[in-house]
Amino acid sequence: MFDYSMMDNANRIIKEGAEKKISKETFIKNEINSFIDSKAYKDMIIGYDYYKGKHDILKKTRSAIGNDGEIIDIKNLPNARQIDNQYKKMVKQKYNYILGKPISINTENKEYAKALNNVFNNNFHKQMKNVCKDSLNGGIGWLHPYYGDNSELKFKKFLPYELIPGWKDAEHTELEYMIRRYPVIVYDGDKEKEVIKVEYYTLQGIDYYEEFNNAFVPCPPYHAAYMQVNDKDFNWERMPFIPFKYNEEEIPLICNCKSIQDGINTILSNFEDNMNEDMRNTILILVNYDGTNLGEFRKNLATYGAVKVKSIDGVNGDVKALRVEVNAENYKAILEIFKKALIENCMGYDAKDERMSGTPNQMNIQSMYNDIDLDAADMQTEYKASLEQLLWFVNCHLENTGVGNFENENVEFIFNTDMPMDEGATIDNIRNSTGILSTETLIANHPWVDNPQKELEKLKKEKQEDIDQYNEAFEGITPNDDKKGDE
Repeated sequence: MFDYSMMDNANRIIKEGAEKKISKETFIKNEINSFIDSKAYKDMIIGYDYYKGKHDILKKTRSAIGNDGEIIDIKNLPNARQIDNQYKKMVKQKYNYILGKPISINTENKEYAKALNNVFNNNFHKQMKNVCKDSLNGGIGWLHPYYGDNSELKFKKFLPYELIPGWKDAEHTELEYMIRRYPVIVYDGDKEKEVIKVEYYTLQGIDYYEEFNNAFVPCPPYHAAYMQVNDKDFNWERMPFIPFKYNEEEIPLICNCKSIQDGINTILSNFEDNMNEDMRNTILILVNYDGTNLGEFRKNLATYGAVKVKSIDGVNGDVKALRVEVNAENYKAILEIFKKALIENCMGYDAKDERMSGTPNQMNIQSMYNDIDLDAADMQTEYKASLEQLLWFVNCHLENTGVGNFENENVEFIFNTDMPMDEGATIDNIRNSTGILSTETLIANHPWVDNPQKELEKLKKEKQEDIDQYNEAFEGITPNDDKKGDE
């Protein structure tokens, strides 16, 4: 989460700007520098690096104590840098758990429901999964509604470490401005070079800049509105950036497990090093060592795996070795402890848990998924609030395009979490609830149904077909015909 001091600093800069007439470019520069120096930015970068496999273990070196007692790097020793990316597994586990199935949208207005399903389609669901991944790696993800070709409302995902939000309040619920800083590759002749682009979003539109020698220079198109209709510029009444937070504090998942992930990598790397060190896995007993001090001995042993001895006063030199066996079970035990700790700290689940062996009942499944379900519940609370903000832009679009005014319609977003279930027991419970709950509620909770509205329409169509067939069967039969049959 951004420090409140950053927001206070932004307010101070704005106030000073009013007094000292600070330029917009200077304000943007100060905000960018403060963000890049913040812990929030550094945590985001670490989260994305670890997801991509760029772990601290890749910087690992082997060292020994030199002649002067100082630690020095040794080049010829085995130096494994193994990565077992359990963190990435946790991220994938979480966003597939909460968004493995499309979000269901319930509303009583059928016309509205049809319009919403056209907007929140499969492409939107794909984007939501990517935004969820952003919120896990960066603490917060962002969706930007905009108009594409043919006046079609689209949504663009921005990386969280590219965006610097200007919040109006300490709870981070309303935006005053947004700064986006991102690199692009351009060609200077036949050579590639990186150019830093900066975009400044307000309710008045978008200002465009390029970073040059630590300064910001306006560049084409200089200033633009969010949309154009019949060659006229229009802007949104709200800032078109929707935050999707992993938690209220906007803390990335990596902050819960980085040290444990590093421990897993270290254990694996050290184990491989020990397996490859052959004769260095010994404790040596020296007699008449041909050296000046133990520092030199340690260096020679670590570097060459050998030492020189000599005879003194008729006593022959000798080196006796006490073999040190590498116990793989010790490494295995520590590794299991680390992996279990990482799962618990990330509030995930172990798919190889003993409770899933055989034929687990629903109670065992819920027990194993308890942590991830609790975390998903917090995420759903944050995401539902964000989807309500997004719905405002969708409603504006539907009204502007003549579909209808649905501002006062109620909408419910249902997250179909991907928890394994005992389908037989669930279906039995639904059957036993017939007559107690509405058909719509029963269908919405059926494990085989993804879209309750479509399923209700299918049921209605089937019932109408049965009625039509019944009427056709008795068509042309009169009451007198029935009496003749009785005679």
